[in-house]
Amino acid sequence: MAPKLHFAIPGDIATKTGGYGYDRRLIEELHKAGWVVTHLAWGDSFPFASSWDLAVAGRSLACLADRDLVLIDGLAFGAIPEIAEAEGGRLRLVALVHHPLADETGLSQEQREMLCSSESRALAMTRAVIATSNTTAERLVRGYGVAREKIAVARPGSDPVPATNRLASSRAVLQLLSVGTVTHRKGPDVLIEALALIPDLAWTCGIAGTTDRAPEFTAKIRRLITCHGFDRRVYLLGLVPDLGALYENADIFVLASRNEGYGMVFSEAMQHGLPIVATTAGAVPESVPPTAGLLVTPDNPKALASALRRLISDSAERRRFAAGARAAAASLPRWQDTARRVAEALVRAASS
Repeated sequence: MAPKLHFAIPGDIATKTGGYGYDRRLIEELHKAGWVVTHLAWGDSFPFASSWDLAVAGRSLACLADRDLVLIDGLAFGAIPEIAEAEGGRLRLVALVHHPLADETGLSQEQREMLCSSESRALAMTRAVIATSNTTAERLVRGYGVAREKIAVARPGSDPVPATNRLASSRAVLQLLSVGTVTHRKGPDVLIEALALIPDLAWTCGIAGTTDRAPEFTAKIRRLITCHGFDRRVYLLGLVPDLGALYENADIFVLASRNEGYGMVFSEAMQHGLPIVATTAGAVPESVPPTAGLLVTPDNPKALASALRRLISDSAERRRFAAGARAAAASLPRWQDTARRVAEALVRAASS
């Protein structure tokens, strides 16, 4: 008999972010492996859920049969402690945690404390917890009281990209690429302030990612671009459904994250052989080895500018890190590896 799973995901599963991309590929690979996966579509107000969305989530779990196996995306799971406590005794609840909710940047101290307490309560009701990085797993053990033996780490997979003859190192104006939702956590403001310290170098920068998640912050970014006279050098590209061409036409990948639960875009950039400039925030050092790029402290425009200057000014350095990125990409997990790790954890949870 095929194993069965209910997978609860808040919001639109087609959303173009790393977390949703992970969920989509996981479902696809589990289907290939013979699982029957039912998608439970929850509302989009999580983690600060409306009463309506909480009611929908509660009803959807209450309708399931005793001992059913349920995987819940962490964007919602950490916000439903009461529901988890009500259903955890009869259902096999498993949490998929990309990063703890309280680790999102831009939150007030009150919000962080509330989310930490809420997520700790919910996680206590799980049969297993799946983390997308070792960094996140360690956070859950140290900060949320999750037993280490309950956690399985399933790093995001990546798709191999055939090597091509890149234009990198040969053109006069280098193209920098940053990929990430325009939010405080992704640090586009830090990136622009860093670029303002190297206006003498020949570069342009494209920032690909949806701009409607945090409208006020996006407006701030647009003002920064204009303030520094970068209207023809820094471009907010918005949501780009297929990033392949952007990766192929870029010379350097840069992301100034303030926190990352993993950072799937780094894997994509390395698969395309791009040298990387990023920060040491969260799981980034776990994703980007020293041979693939330069990592600097978060929220440090001066350090980021220095790293960018080094790569922009030295074609040999770019080639060296590009080769390191390609080599690192060869050892990255594939999506079937990710799904296998998740499936193993689910089977253990179902039998507990």
